[in-house]
Amino acid sequence: MKPFLLLIALGLVAAACTSGTDASQDASTTTLDGVETSSTAEYTGESFAGEVDAPEFPEGLDWINTDRPITLNSLKGKVVLLDFWTYGCVNCIHVIPDLERLEAEFPDELVVIGVHSAKFTNEGETENLRDIVQRYELSHPVVNDKDFEVWGLWGANAWPTVALIDPASKAVGVRAGEGVYDAVQPAIAALVAEFDAKGALNRDPIDFALEADTSPETALRYPGKVLAEDGRLFISDTGHHRILEVDPSTGDVRAAWGSGTRGSTDGSALEASFNAPQGLALVGNTLFVADTNNHLIRAIELPTGQVSTAVGTGEQGWPPTTGPLLQSALSTPWDVEEARGSLYIANAGTHQIWRADLSFDTVGPLIGSAREGTLNGSFPTAELAQPSSVTLSDDGMLYFADSESSSIRVGNLDTEITSLVAGSDQDLFSFGDEDGTGNEALLQHPLGTEVDGDTLYVADTYNSKIKRINLTDSSIATWLGAEAGWADGSTPLFNEPGGLSLDNGTLYVADTNNHAVRLIDVATGETSTLILKGVEAFDPPAEFRGDVVVLPSTTVAAGAGSLLLDYQLPDGFKVNDDAPSSITVSTGGSVVSLAGGDPTDLTGTTLPVDVAVTFDQGTITAHLDVTIIYCSFDATSLCYIDQVRYEVHLDVGASGPSSQIVLQRTIQAPGS
Repeated sequence: MKPFLLLIALGLVAAACTSGTDASQDASTTTLDGVETSSTAEYTGESFAGEVDAPEFPEGLDWINTDRPITLNSLKGKVVLLDFWTYGCVNCIHVIPDLERLEAEFPDELVVIGVHSAKFTNEGETENLRDIVQRYELSHPVVNDKDFEVWGLWGANAWPTVALIDPASKAVGVRAGEGVYDAVQPAIAALVAEFDAKGALNRDPIDFALEADTSPETALRYPGKVLAEDGRLFISDTGHHRILEVDPSTGDVRAAWGSGTRGSTDGSALEASFNAPQGLALVGNTLFVADTNNHLIRAIELPTGQVSTAVGTGEQGWPPTTGPLLQSALSTPWDVEEARGSLYIANAGTHQIWRADLSFDTVGPLIGSAREGTLNGSFPTAELAQPSSVTLSDDGMLYFADSESSSIRVGNLDTEITSLVAGSDQDLFSFGDEDGTGNEALLQHPLGTEVDGDTLYVADTYNSKIKRINLTDSSIATWLGAEAGWADGSTPLFNEPGGLSLDNGTLYVADTNNHAVRLIDVATGETSTLILKGVEAFDPPAEFRGDVVVLPSTTVAAGAGSLLLDYQLPDGFKVNDDAPSSITVSTGGSVVSLAGGDPTDLTGTTLPVDVAVTFDQGTITAHLDVTIIYCSFDATSLCYIDQVRYEVHLDVGASGPSSQIVLQRTIQAPGS
């Protein structure tokens, strides 16, 4: 085991989400058994094989991204990497790209298993974890270790931590902190070579049953933030890696930016790409976007649709420094706000608020020492804990949700002093759901804030509630929401709301796990759900996102015919009465055409349904694109999308009896 430990040792890099330990962000060397070693040490040929049996997973745990519990015994012959994480921790999020890189480099030799040992109560719920696995696009199995059983077996004491297991199921070593790829890759490569030479490496592919494979499509996917201003509504469609502009009164999508796949490309609206965008700020005709996982602030020129990079290098920055806009590296910017000629950035990855002066081409830390904590005081010495929103009042008070300390804090831009508004100021583990005043109140990982005079609205994310703070006395009270769920009306339910924005008496809520934007009348509390219309028109050209079904070659007679949509919806579901379902002939020329026009509107139809078509003589391969937007009878505003392209080779002969083509489909209930 020693070579691996000497290689990666305990060199903690940015392991700020700790449990019982404080991990230094700038440690590059360490001493182990009297030997100093660098985190970039090279493999020198000694065996990396472990000596002690790795502990087997306890029985009875919930597993995600797999259709059965996994045992180490079933993975013999594979290198196994355990990733101990908790999903609200930004340092754990930073590890995900390293895991993806390792999985791509060793696709048949390495199995990554996420061991989710939850910090927050909400994070320990399996259904919430199922959502986060899809939100973070994880493609490896995850076990819910909410009682810290696996954690204890490995002696972990910080998030993130990784443990390496050799192909003989022997424990190789444990390492805490970020920088996983550089530390672990040499050991994995050495184990692959060593066990391959012995004929003990198993390269048989393993296909896991991923949650994303059975997850229904939605118009929005895990929206993180919203911005409502002067009758315009902008939405960070985080899970689709794009930004939408929507008419808030009708739900019609006016514009979209982003190709829908992860990337950092600048360019025109649908050629540009983002990676899990969050916060938004509108300055004149420019929309600034906190492009979170790209570590950038992007700029969208609304008149032209052009997307460019405004702040950042694209690299995750450490240590934090002040410098030119495009030469200074950000770290997981979660929100952005404009005021006084500057952009204020919740730079969650360094536990700071940054300020970008666009006129003078400078950006750098404003609040926070970059040490994670709850200490208030002067801007440079204060300790923040993953700030995830920024909201500036007219009197120069910058409010922010300090998510990992479960508190709402404020920085006075005139005195440059921070103070607590509501929630814990004791440590990073004091959280709950208690109304009260100042530090008597308890929150659970809030992510959103919005100020309106003496009222501060708070998205108390992990409690799935919207709360209000009276800024005159720092008292906070639950306004709307109870347990996680969905309901409109006067007693609404939310599911991990992440962003808030107020405009013209309506509070807009990015209701993240409900894949929806909610509208709250601030005078009455009456809540409704915005139904998006026409978003499919902004898919990139020639891109089809749904399933493709190839039908057998078919001979039909010229003249009138029909397409029978022999669709079976799950029990309790119907085609939505408001959102636009349709069928389109995307390829067919004059050989096949829809009698009711192309596309033919299927909004609110009852399935199965016959759709009239006209066949003309000829031969062609036709593409019949069917989009069905469906919902349950008791939640008609929560829409799911089923898209199928039927590809059929048609040979249309002379006139004859009416011909029918049957398009069969069984749609599973969401979550099944």
